[in-house]
Amino acid sequence: MTTRRPFSHRFSRPLALAAAAACVSTLVAAQQPAPPPADRAALERQAEINNRPDTPGTGAFPAMKEEIAALPRHVVYRPRDLSALGRTRLGVVAWGNGGCSDDAASSRFHLLEIASHGYLVLASGRILSGPGAPPREPRPAAPQGQLPAPRTQVSDLTAAVDWALAENQRPGSPYFGRIDAAQVAYSGWSCGGVQALQVAKDPRVKTLVIHNSGILNTGPTTMTGASVGKEVLQTLHTPVIYIEGGPTDIAYANGMDDFNRITHVPAAMANLPVGHGGTFNEPNGGAAASVAVSWLNWQLRGDAQSARRFVGEDCGLCKDARWSLQRKQFADPRGSK
Repeated sequence: MTTRRPFSHRFSRPLALAAAAACVSTLVAAQQPAPPPADRAALERQAEINNRPDTPGTGAFPAMKEEIAALPRHVVYRPRDLSALGRTRLGVVAWGNGGCSDDAASSRFHLLEIASHGYLVLASGRILSGPGAPPREPRPAAPQGQLPAPRTQVSDLTAAVDWALAENQRPGSPYFGRIDAAQVAYSGWSCGGVQALQVAKDPRVKTLVIHNSGILNTGPTTMTGASVGKEVLQTLHTPVIYIEGGPTDIAYANGMDDFNRITHVPAAMANLPVGHGGTFNEPNGGAAASVAVSWLNWQLRGDAQSARRFVGEDCGLCKDARWSLQRKQFADPRGSK
């Protein structure tokens, strides 16, 4: 009969712990859901969008986009021929991207459309998609249940305005004397819209255009890298328009709640039932870009024709079956109806 000698305590405990750890690791791994498979249709759709050429917009000043060394971390959208502006002076629109990403070309059709109407649009980030983009670098996925960390900062918006207004006064700048410092707006999509709301208190800003966005109803919004709650709405000192994608837009409830809470400045809520993606990838930014341009032209330039899309019982958006419009605190007494 063979007698088996027990392992000594010195060796049996580490081996047992290692075996248990391996077992636990295997169980945990087995319980973790597999990463979602790549959506082939979405990838093909994005590839098709990336292959589309830039468009000049429908305004009087065909537009272009560029990166310039003097303004790092931003992409400049502007009229291609600045000399063609004549007496028109550029308004300035600082833009925050969807997802607070650093792809400043992700809304390029929308931004080119705005620029073609005589605006200098400054988007946070770089050209990371579409024509002129470098090969996309692999990026680590965010932990399950968490949003990816923002790749742009709220301060990128104010830095863009700082730069533009300084260029307006710098002899030798292509923008010297071409910018109207009284025409400044902040705008953004989704997370970028929250960034715009966070700088709404800037005394230089004259209006905000918030796309598919709103401050969370369930607690502070942290997706921009800072904690911000509904109290930020009290810092608004200018007219604001929210352009949402209707009830299927994941930001719809938040944006509608924002609108209902704003009682001290003129506010509009325009809904087009297209969901959270808006019309950014449609030709010339689609219907939402057209409304954004009209709002900017009205608020920054006092354009009466543009105002008629928003004021009065028979306003342009009021008669457009695609849109639903709510307004309040408008100077025109008919605008609140």
